[in-house]
Amino acid sequence: MTPPPSSQSATEQAAATSHPSLQELAASGLPGHVPVAAVTRGEAIESVHYGSAVLLDPQGRILASLGDTSSRFYPRSALKPLFAVGMLRAGLELDDEQLALAAASHSGSQRHQDVALGTLHAAGLQAADLGNSTDLPYGPAERTAWLAAGGAATQLAQNCSGKHAALLALCRLKGWDTATYLAPGHPVSELLAETVQELTGEQITSASADGCGTPVYPLSLPALARGFARLANAPQGSAEARVAAAMRRHPELLAGECRDVTALIRAVPGLIAKDGFEGVQAVALADGTSLAVKIADGSDRARMPVTAKLLLEHLGGAAPAGLRQLASSPAYGGGEVVGELAAL
Repeated sequence: MTPPPSSQSATEQAAATSHPSLQELAASGLPGHVPVAAVTRGEAIESVHYGSAVLLDPQGRILASLGDTSSRFYPRSALKPLFAVGMLRAGLELDDEQLALAAASHSGSQRHQDVALGTLHAAGLQAADLGNSTDLPYGPAERTAWLAAGGAATQLAQNCSGKHAALLALCRLKGWDTATYLAPGHPVSELLAETVQELTGEQITSASADGCGTPVYPLSLPALARGFARLANAPQGSAEARVAAAMRRHPELLAGECRDVTALIRAVPGLIAKDGFEGVQAVALADGTSLAVKIADGSDRARMPVTAKLLLEHLGGAAPAGLRQLASSPAYGGGEVVGELAAL
């Protein structure tokens, strides 16, 4: 793995750089997103979502694209499976459930929290060692049940606790400081940057922090898709193949019940997928065909219809029925269906 060519790491550079204003960023050019999804109500188009997407063949060549495929954006939680590869390569031992949760934006069920706690306990750590932000469970049903039982926002319930538990376990294994594992320049930050750069084939030149505190790196859509392809068709026994297998076996841990990513993985044999906040979706089929989607306004609701349409167009008559069900959702009025949300 080759680090960014600089005397400073990417995370150190990011920490030392002041944040440009919105006006400064906009002056350099906004991404060229295009309309990708819309909501109808009665005889009118009520709302339109803009975005960009790319579909790559197993050799990384563009099969289809929408909008701007060259501008960089933050993949957010879609980076987690790539991070998990780096942790395995560094020697961390996790079972399939722990590995799926390390790559997850989980719904916060008791099972999710128990698996994260198991990862910590196996390394001689406790929930108090977690450095991620606190939150209520991400899944609506899980949140309702948690609140009904008197639960409050905690680090363990937050959707990234599996990743943070694995990062802490890696620190304990390697003898790295656990109290500063989220700090720029920490060996964890360097490992994650190097892994993402190697898997995506795109040089990392800057970094920021995700909502939970771990680093995030701006990538183009083709780079994110390439990274997922590396996992989906990796040689058996490799770290990439192990992460992909855990995602396929335990989509309920990677996301949760009643989550669209869980339904997508179950619908298409061999597929791996991971969503990210601000309207990001990455997918790869077992043969290495891959795609990445970014919704311009950060809306979560347009992410899956656009993804499903691209997959349906690629798979044609071989597309499973479960995939078709993800391509649209109804719009209601007075309890009746009066329109739909669908990709354009």
